[in-house]
Amino acid sequence: MIYSYSDGIHAIDADYVRPKLAASHLLIHRGRAAFFETGTRYSVPGLLSALEHFGIAREAVDWVFITHVHLDHAGGAGQLMQALPNAKAVLHPRGAPHMIDPSKLVVASREVYGAENFARIYGEIIPIDASRVIATEPGQRFLLVDRAIEILHTPGHAMHHQVFYDTASGAVFTGDTFGLSYREFDIDGRAFAFPTTTPTQFDPVQLVDSIRRILALQPTAAYFTHFGRVDDLPRIGATLERLTLEFAEFAREEAAAGETQLRQRLEERMWQVLRRELQAHGCTLPAAEVTRLLELDVGLNVDGLLAWLARLSSVRGSAA
Repeated sequence: MIYSYSDGIHAIDADYVRPKLAASHLLIHRGRAAFFETGTRYSVPGLLSALEHFGIAREAVDWVFITHVHLDHAGGAGQLMQALPNAKAVLHPRGAPHMIDPSKLVVASREVYGAENFARIYGEIIPIDASRVIATEPGQRFLLVDRAIEILHTPGHAMHHQVFYDTASGAVFTGDTFGLSYREFDIDGRAFAFPTTTPTQFDPVQLVDSIRRILALQPTAAYFTHFGRVDDLPRIGATLERLTLEFAEFAREEAAAGETQLRQRLEERMWQVLRRELQAHGCTLPAAEVTRLLELDVGLNVDGLLAWLARLSSVRGSAA
């Protein structure tokens, strides 16, 4: 499924887990093109079909911009690059080595998902030749013909995260730094968004700083990998900052209360906050539908909070 917006920007459903969960964005400008995110290897046929739909030759794709190397964003990068002979993959310098040699990334992901689930969800991860990978610097610009895409390094969700600012449209492609926003929760065109604290590098202080630096660009819109175009960014950003700090606060509270059933207690707190926020937003979806849409993210968010708490405990222990 393709969703077309203004300024030559299109969202392509990455066919990941469920419809409208993850997107790759395609930017077309003066006959040339760039992808933002790749989805998994199973997403790639849809991305190539989108090029055909718009009459863009594979040779006309100049860039594959990747916000970070979590596999729902970059798992298909190797397959896609094989199909795009002139494209360069643009990655954060911390992430680039894992696309050139994805073996460590694969091992870590298999440990999280299990070998069978990993194969079903992500399949084979193909490396990208180092000569086709560009590791970025903050503020660096890449031209799509005469249209500049600017790099902003944005840790907090992951140390190797970056976002892309399209200077022509004033829009920003935010990956996971600016949270998740599913279109099923839109009310009268007003979006709902919440932070993603996925393991293993969530850091609330860094994330709040990254959110503020994105807002400082005064972007006209954000294109979320999860999912599509969102406007009204000052409101969304304020909510993300507030919830990021609240997630960290209740995680500390529950950790201080003891290790017994800590995961269960964190999940309960996460659900309480998200259901409260959705109610305030005006969401009238049945509780079972809200659970279906958010259960994956709640579990991952709790995993990330647990990893963050473990790092805090480790730092305290080493300082003692």
